[in-house]
Amino acid sequence: MSKTNFTYRYTDAGRETIFPSPDYEHEKTLPNLRYISVMVWNIFKQQRLDWLTLLEEHAKQRHFVLLQEAHSTQNLIDFATRNFLVADQVPAIELPNMTSGVMTLSKVQPVYCKAFRKNEPFLRLPKSALITLYQMHDGRYLMVINVHAVNFSLGVGIYREQIKSFAEHVMNHNGPVIFAGDFNTWSRARLHLLYQFTRRMGLRPVRFDNDERKNVFKHPLDFIFYRGLEVHSSEVIRTDASDHNPLVVTFKVQDSEQALSSSTA
Repeated sequence: MSKTNFTYRYTDAGRETIFPSPDYEHEKTLPNLRYISVMVWNIFKQQRLDWLTLLEEHAKQRHFVLLQEAHSTQNLIDFATRNFLVADQVPAIELPNMTSGVMTLSKVQPVYCKAFRKNEPFLRLPKSALITLYQMHDGRYLMVINVHAVNFSLGVGIYREQIKSFAEHVMNHNGPVIFAGDFNTWSRARLHLLYQFTRRMGLRPVRFDNDERKNVFKHPLDFIFYRGLEVHSSEVIRTDASDHNPLVVTFKVQDSEQALSSSTA
């Protein structure tokens, strides 16, 4: 089994291993939605109290929930399979009774998944990311990228390499994109590099009026970038259930002509 390409998929039927396939499964189509709601949260390995209470209150009505530092504990799997059609996880770290890595919960099954892992230079523990594709009712594909970026490194070489691996996929994708997660942008150099790549990908950052995102050295770590969509509402939920506050955004879905005109504007 390749250690880089597979994800674990959790459904009410149990767990299965998913490998990326060049043939998309066209029967799995996102409904004709006017709005798409997304939550992004570094869940801090479920180490604090009330993480499940927060998910029950704020996550289960979303179309997509992008978690970082998710441990596949039974409580989390039960929540995911009870409220979502699928939960796809990159098993960046495999422990005897659970796995750890980014996890994307969705109300519709993706037609394609691709996992990414990148080892921390010093700790050698992998950070993970996941691309999932969802077919929309009009034939386009929504690309959702869930990122947990490398943290401890000298310089930005490893960081650049990780972000570049996602950028190549986004720039070859013609449909709408949600690119989000914990980017560990604790330095000016990292933040500049992230903005440089996202501008090249044609992505815009979601702005938050109540910007309660986690900061390190006065730099926010968590972001949601987008393309081919329109921000309807955004908020940061303040909580003690993790060391990060969740981001919640509702996007208005543009039709193909609107998306094309906004991307060329």
